[in-house]
Amino acid sequence: MTTLSTFRELNGIECGKAVRARIAEAAARVKSKRGHAPHLAAVLVGDDPASQTYVGSKVKACEEVGFRSSLLKRPADIAEADLLRLVDQLNNDPQVDGFIVQLPLPKHINEERITLAIAPGKDVDGFHPQNLGRMLLGLPGYLPATPNGIVELLKHYEVPTEGKHCVVVGRSNIVGTPMAILMSRNANPGNCTVTIAHSRTKDLPAITRQADILIVAIGKPNFITADMVKQGAVVVDVGIHRVDDATRKKGYRICGDVDFDAVAPNSAWITPVPGGVGPMTVTSLLLNTLKAAEN
Repeated sequence: MTTLSTFRELNGIECGKAVRARIAEAAARVKSKRGHAPHLAAVLVGDDPASQTYVGSKVKACEEVGFRSSLLKRPADIAEADLLRLVDQLNNDPQVDGFIVQLPLPKHINEERITLAIAPGKDVDGFHPQNLGRMLLGLPGYLPATPNGIVELLKHYEVPTEGKHCVVVGRSNIVGTPMAILMSRNANPGNCTVTIAHSRTKDLPAITRQADILIVAIGKPNFITADMVKQGAVVVDVGIHRVDDATRKKGYRICGDVDFDAVAPNSAWITPVPGGVGPMTVTSLLLNTLKAAEN
């Protein structure tokens, strides 16, 4: 296979800055109109390092755009009933525009029960069935943060999507399934012919090689290799992993679901990891919170 002379990065840090500048302007208007800034609350249960880092980035992003943020930490052994009471308090707090309960939760807590308890109007993660249903019908609501962040990334870089074949690898309710819906809708970005592939797909490489746009959320480091990608494809890598690497000073390196070094030379566009989809997930959360404040 011959390689392309150049590829371009779908840079989530760069795109996020541009979108957040617009959010900051709108947040200032909201504050001027009603007297207080948009307010995002985050519930963090336990001390999972990845969750702590992610929630920390959300708090920092709120400060950047002029939002108020609240971080509510609870111990890993919190009773499910107590967590549900906290969710109810946030649902009924008029000062909180939207909130998230950071996943994953400890095993003794039913994540579905917690998700269903969040008021749809404050569900800025976009996980509640009512918001997912509104997305399916094309009605106003809060879109799942990662899929919407990817849409914003494609829009920012003016990546053509109409009439393209988009293959989504992964079918989770958080990323894969809503991503497929958003890419198939009558919108820009959108208007793709979409295939969803997953762990039971037969001859997966034959499917992924058909993709003009390949979106990967399979949760396995370096899963997508060069021979699985069509030359000139747009590749969006949702995965992020910390893998051992004795050659690195820290003893590990960060990678995605896509073997970036091997795949990038044959791609037209590709997201780096880190610095691709991750920053846009946080930015999308801010967009949902702004929408909640404006409503």
